[in-house]
Amino acid sequence: MQFVQLLRDAFALLFPELCAACNRALVHQEKRLCTHCIYNLPVTDFHLDKGNLAARRLMAHAPLEEVSAYLYFSSGSAVQKIIHQIKYKNGSATAELLGELYAQQLKDSSTFESCDVIIPVPLHKKRLRTRGYNQSDHFAKGLSHIMNIPADCKNLIRITHNESQTSRSRFERFENVKGIFKVNDPAALTGKHILLVDDVLTTGATLEACAAVLLKIPGVKISIATLAFTK
Repeated sequence: MQFVQLLRDAFALLFPELCAACNRALVHQEKRLCTHCIYNLPVTDFHLDKGNLAARRLMAHAPLEEVSAYLYFSSGSAVQKIIHQIKYKNGSATAELLGELYAQQLKDSSTFESCDVIIPVPLHKKRLRTRGYNQSDHFAKGLSHIMNIPADCKNLIRITHNESQTSRSRFERFENVKGIFKVNDPAALTGKHILLVDDVLTTGATLEACAAVLLKIPGVKISIATLAFTK
């Protein structure tokens, strides 16, 4: 066993795992993010304020129970680097870790604890094949693991492949997501309180399009949580 540990230590010296935020080498027992970056994440504490900025952005357009986001997103920030790594550099494990960290906060909220199922915003199968994973699925799995709420990554699907929202105006984002989502088995969600999750809340167009489809199911209530929030 000691020899195996020596080999692992030697491998770590030659090929160190780097922090997704600051790019420094991780030390023993650190995973995906270094301790310094975890403790300096720009957390929003939105889950403690029902009238937070994210809620005000979305609740005017849909009857939602609660809206929250874990981190503030700004251009050039550590959070932007983390999101980029999660989406484009095989960062599924980082997304899951952040889901677990956020779940520790959401457990303080009775509204989020009352959710019956966690549903991530889906990718179209074409983009899923290209990327190999849906980062929101892994964020949902991290939340699920700590909150003990099942994650359903298959019932809500994206039926139309559209272009990225990144460079679009607010109006164009809303037009771009109309009618692109579908629920495979509405009966499985009847009467459920759904926690709908995504990576970044910008205009909210994609989340609103998902919520509109889910709210057609009898008795459904929806809360929303995202990994990051863009002011």
